[in-house]
Amino acid sequence: MSRPELLAPPEIFYNDDEARKYTSSSRIIDIQTQLSERALELLALPDDGVPRLLLDIGCGSGLSGETLTEHGHQWLGLDISESMLDIALEREVEGDLMLADMGQGLGLRPGILDGAISISAVQWLCNADKSCHEPRIRLKAFFSSLYRCLGRGARAVLQVYPENIAQRELILGFAMRAGFSGGIVVDYPHSSKRRKEYLVLTCGPPSLSTTTPEGKGEDGESCSDEDSNEDEENQTVCISDRCRPRKKQKVNKRGKGRDWVLKKKEQMRRKGNAVPPDSKYTARKRKDRF
Repeated sequence: MSRPELLAPPEIFYNDDEARKYTSSSRIIDIQTQLSERALELLALPDDGVPRLLLDIGCGSGLSGETLTEHGHQWLGLDISESMLDIALEREVEGDLMLADMGQGLGLRPGILDGAISISAVQWLCNADKSCHEPRIRLKAFFSSLYRCLGRGARAVLQVYPENIAQRELILGFAMRAGFSGGIVVDYPHSSKRRKEYLVLTCGPPSLSTTTPEGKGEDGESCSDEDSNEDEENQTVCISDRCRPRKKQKVNKRGKGRDWVLKKKEQMRRKGNAVPPDSKYTARKRKDRF
């Protein structure tokens, strides 16, 4: 079965028919409930009976939002599909809904949220659905704005279906650059059907209190990193890579040549910055006078 994000943009794929079929499927409802419960568990909110304000990114028809309501929390729902939000209104969900593209940033006040969850949505940012879409720029805008609107020490739990390891590292890399600490939690790492990946991010630098939780094994108990790191596909990314000291670069006495300039331009492109295209004039030394 083809991945939905490879067939069409989300606002087109989830039209009226698809949105209604998605919401009426008992299998989908059960899966969404389980994923939402697990995401809420990984948020690790204080058990003090005080309702929190949470953001549901890619809320769709409000299936995951109902789980937040059942636990006594208030929530905001954001989605790009108008058809999905229309069904959420029909179902009279408790959360406030917003029609928006997360790839353009979240238009929320700084520090307003106590946490955020997302179920099967963030991997859509890795696709260029329009000629103006650049996945790196969209990921940068999303994670930067998410970091701003979360309170200090708040968590975001994003359940994702990365297409491959490179896509997983791309998503995690932009989260780290935005200032988050954390990593990826893999549930049922040895099962091809039940395997689920959660990006667990904490707003702020790494500390003992921001340790990434352990994933679940086949018996439902937590499994250690050794169990989930047997092969590259099941690898759990640690936060230590973000804090390792940088090696000092050797300075070339003859100056910065063309290879150095091309390398720096490529690094800027990976960060999502607008960089002029390479040409035969790149790094060519100018004459002293015209």
